[in-house]
Amino acid sequence: AGIVGYVTSLILIALVLSPLGNEVNGARRWIIIGGMSIQPAEVAKLALIMLLALVINNRRQNIRKLGVTARIFALCIPPAAEILLITKNMSSALIIVGITFVMLFVASPKYSHYIILGAAGVSLIFAYLFLGSGFRSERVDAWMDPESYASGKGYQTLQALYAIGSGGLTGKGLGQSVQKLGYIPEAQNDMIFSIICEELGLFGAICIILVFMLMLWRIIHISRNATDLFGSMISVGVFAHIAIQVVLNIAVVTNFIPNTGVSLPFISYGGTSMVILLFEVGIVLNVSSTIKLER
Repeated sequence: AGIVGYVTSLILIALVLSPLGNEVNGARRWIIIGGMSIQPAEVAKLALIMLLALVINNRRQNIRKLGVTARIFALCIPPAAEILLITKNMSSALIIVGITFVMLFVASPKYSHYIILGAAGVSLIFAYLFLGSGFRSERVDAWMDPESYASGKGYQTLQALYAIGSGGLTGKGLGQSVQKLGYIPEAQNDMIFSIICEELGLFGAICIILVFMLMLWRIIHISRNATDLFGSMISVGVFAHIAIQVVLNIAVVTNFIPNTGVSLPFISYGGTSMVILLFEVGIVLNVSSTIKLER
C-alpha cells in the first residue's frame, strides 16, 4: 500500500501540468477530479510517511549504515523535486524533506549522519534563498526590511504584524477582527494565526500553541508505546508533519522567516489539507488502539 500510494502521489503531482491542472491566484498547484479540487502535494506527504515507515521497518537491522540511510532519504527527492519544479511550492518541498529527516533521525541512533545531512540541507536552502535572484530573493529582501516593501512583498507581513499588535493581551473579541476585512489577503489561509492573535490576543494565541503542543506530546507518547516499529514510525511521521507546519506557519506570521505559503494545521482553510491531516490522526489513533495498558 505504501508503494502504491507513493507512486500515485507522484502521478497526481505530474497531472498538475495536464488539462486537469487548476490555477488559483497565479499558482498552479491543484487538479480537478470529479468536480473536486485536490492538492497533490498534501497527498504526497501522507504517502511518503507510509512508505518511509514501511522501508524503515524492513531495513531496521541496517539502519545504522550511511548507505542505507542515504538510500532511504533519497525517497523524498522525487516528490520534493516534482513539487518544487512543477507546482513551484518550495514550502511543501521543504516539509517533505523535513518529515524524512525527522523519521530517519528518530529511527537511527547514528546521529553523525544527520549532522552531515542537516548541514548540506541548510546550505542548499541558504544558497537557494539568498544567492538566487527574482521572486525568492524579493521575498528575502521583504523579510529583512518589510517597511521598504510595504506596497509589495512586505504588505501581507506588515498587515499581519499590525493584527498581532492590535490584539493586545486579550484581543478584540471573537469575530471582531478588522484586518481580515480586506487588509490581509487570503486571511483564512496562511495568515490565520494573525487573525487569532487580533481577536483572542496573546492569551488566545498561547492557548492555541499549548493545544498543538499537547497534541504533539500525545502523538509522541503513542509512538514510544507502539507495539511495532511500523506503527511507531507512522506516528513519528505524523508528528513531524504537524510540528513542522505549525512552526513554519507561526514563524512566517511573526516574520521570523521569509513569507512562504504554509497552512496552520486543522485551522487554515483547505479541504485537501484537512482531509489528509484527519487521515493521519486517524491512523495514529489506530496505532494507539493496539497499545496494551498495564494496570
